[in-house]
Amino acid sequence: MSTQQKPGQPGSGNATPIPGDDPARQMVVADPESSSVTHISLAGGTYTMLVTGKQTNGAYCLIDMHVPADGGPPLHRHNFEEMFTIVEGSVDFFFRDTTTTVSAGSTINIPANAPHHFRNKSGKAVRMLCVCAPAGQDEYFMRCGDPVDSRTAPPPQLSKDDIAQRQQRAKDLAPLYATELLPPDGN
Repeated sequence: MSTQQKPGQPGSGNATPIPGDDPARQMVVADPESSSVTHISLAGGTYTMLVTGKQTNGAYCLIDMHVPADGGPPLHRHNFEEMFTIVEGSVDFFFRDTTTTVSAGSTINIPANAPHHFRNKSGKAVRMLCVCAPAGQDEYFMRCGDPVDSRTAPPPQLSKDDIAQRQQRAKDLAPLYATELLPPDGN
């Protein structure tokens, strides 16, 4: 058994009974253009909460990210896995001390606890799907950002004070969501 697998997990080599169906849980159909999803302006982009932790019993969340030119979050790390599939465009991922340009059709996984961020240096908007497991990043984004009307909506016009207020809110909430915002040099 792999050191990452726990008894009863798929591939663990241990047969365990599968729990019964939970009829309280429903199938989720996620349409990024639907009025039932939440769109959040954050870190220079718009993040659409396609599948939330509430819908997956906390197992994971799925976020549709629209990242305009020069958009992306600051250097950070968190105690959960994060995977991105590039749907349109290309984006630079900074992982520890390495930069990798990832293009449409590719998927990149960021291991838990590793310093990273991404920046769209392509000159045009990028679209990515982001899975965080377990969930929680969806709630963090909704508490830090500003609601907008659609997946490609421009960010609200914020004053310097508004921006500073949102940055402080992100710093204050980060520990509650297993996240650490790092200085630009990573130290």
